[in-house]
Amino acid sequence: MGISTRRALAVAATSLAATVAVAATSAPTQAAPSSSGDRGPRQASAPVEVQLLSITDFHGYIRPHDDTSNGTVPGPDGPIVVGGAPYIATHFDRLSAGHKNSIRFAVGDSFSGWPTEVAYHADEPTVEFLNYLGIEFTTVGNHELDISPSFLIDHMWKGRCFGTVDVDSCFTDSSGRRFRGSNYPYATANIVDKKNGKPIVPPYVIKHVVADNGRRIPIGFINLTTDTTVEGSTSFQPTLEDLPLVETANKYAKILQRRGVETIIVTAHEGLTAGGQFWTCNDSPSGPMADFARQADPAIDAIITGHWHTQFICHLPDPAGNLRPVVEAGYHGKLINEVLLSIDPRTKDVIRSETKVTNHPVTRDVPPDPVVQAMVDYWLDRRDETGARPVAEITGDLTRDLDATGQSTLGNLVADALYEDSQRTAPRREQAADLALVVLRAHSGSNSLRGDLRYAPGTNPADAPGRVLFEEAWAAFGYANPVVTVTVTGQQIHDALEDQWRTEPDGTVRFAPFGVSSNVRYAFDADGPVGDRVDPADVTIDGEPLDLTKEYRLATLAYTLIGGDGTTAFQDSYADPVRGTRDYEVLRGYLTRHSPVEPPALDRVTVK
Repeated sequence: MGISTRRALAVAATSLAATVAVAATSAPTQAAPSSSGDRGPRQASAPVEVQLLSITDFHGYIRPHDDTSNGTVPGPDGPIVVGGAPYIATHFDRLSAGHKNSIRFAVGDSFSGWPTEVAYHADEPTVEFLNYLGIEFTTVGNHELDISPSFLIDHMWKGRCFGTVDVDSCFTDSSGRRFRGSNYPYATANIVDKKNGKPIVPPYVIKHVVADNGRRIPIGFINLTTDTTVEGSTSFQPTLEDLPLVETANKYAKILQRRGVETIIVTAHEGLTAGGQFWTCNDSPSGPMADFARQADPAIDAIITGHWHTQFICHLPDPAGNLRPVVEAGYHGKLINEVLLSIDPRTKDVIRSETKVTNHPVTRDVPPDPVVQAMVDYWLDRRDETGARPVAEITGDLTRDLDATGQSTLGNLVADALYEDSQRTAPRREQAADLALVVLRAHSGSNSLRGDLRYAPGTNPADAPGRVLFEEAWAAFGYANPVVTVTVTGQQIHDALEDQWRTEPDGTVRFAPFGVSSNVRYAFDADGPVGDRVDPADVTIDGEPLDLTKEYRLATLAYTLIGGDGTTAFQDSYADPVRGTRDYEVLRGYLTRHSPVEPPALDRVTVK
């Protein structure tokens, strides 16, 4: 069934009187000239009414969740139970019923989430749902770049397969068809290829609506992505560049106006904080998009944001002093944002005084869309099937248990996996790693080692002694971070090894060890002063003593490079970064290639 047919049937099945249980509507923006100025008295022809419906930071949460964080939103009278793709579909159709001009879109981070029914399947279930929903475009969020630009463009958009069909990608969806990519484009103006400076996808989208007299009126959507993307831990993309948000938006606002577009909307995957109430704004909103709103071209009529996983409806002054809406609709599909525009058909511009904005909770007191419910059920079944798939055999336990030297069998194996991934993915031999480090106990933030791989079978009926299931490997290591190989100095490597020990405020010493690849050996003095426990002469790489003045190629996780786990030795001080494979696939691939896997010896570190 086509999108237009499905939407027509859904609208027919839900009367115009149907409403969501709770909705928060802002007051219209103050009366003021439109962004390009009201040029004399308006003609008698009626304004063109346009509805914009959007979600942001969906992250593949197709399944309704019941926990407080993912399944409720704070309301004026207490928590409201919300969320789930079957209910999103119903609310979208009810909200759009009776609207001649309704545009549906997403504001970034639609996929690359954490629910395993989606993550196990290359995020394709999210695209199946958004295709069904009738999304017309989506802003590129930072997490859309968690794999690579090619994954976003060639796979998620164009449907190109990789690996084995229906095992690694191009899964059969709930309708029985093979994945073919999204029916909608991805857009961002400020993420560009570092070599040529061009946006990696279209910078803006133009949609047309129809006035009562049949005249087509263009609406331009400038899409922006947080300018922290390129060096983010999961979206670390050294071949790309972030451009400044305000300058980029102003540039494309002028381009759109030269193309005859006067109604201009910014959809930005970047946010602000404004009190966290979905129906209002506090007195002091702050953050990147609060600054953006006060600086961006007055030709921009509304700003729809995301990324911060919060919710608000604000009206902030543009540089000309006129208020315009700045909104965010939470995360994980808990809210739907609605912007109602009135466009003067003569000027083709927004009559700002008549703009209305609402964040609608996706309540569950409406019938779930039956097609989407079947879709969710299908992917939950596929999750169980995929999770039970054997990926390797092990001959003994691989655990996170640390010995007195700070080593663990899982930690040593993961360090070897990172090292091997660098050898496999480096474009040139000289760019491959000389060594690998992985944090086994973080000074702060998260630990990448999350579970043990036991020889004894687990609770899944598909398990057996020594068998590693897909779900077990997935749960053992990773948080969607890439392996990155960089150039650092021997001094930085020594500093990192010394920094394993830190004196806490209470005077105790915290030991947060690294796992090192099998070609590294070092010793430490457990009784030495903090900061002077590792003699560089006691560190060898491929049998050669560590040279503090030499440059080495180091493989580690992006999260470690940027200091997310408290590591400071490499932060903002490395060169020639080369992105490798994502952590989940690194471990699973290593186990498969080396099966049956023996637990590595704990012989890489000694105590003097």
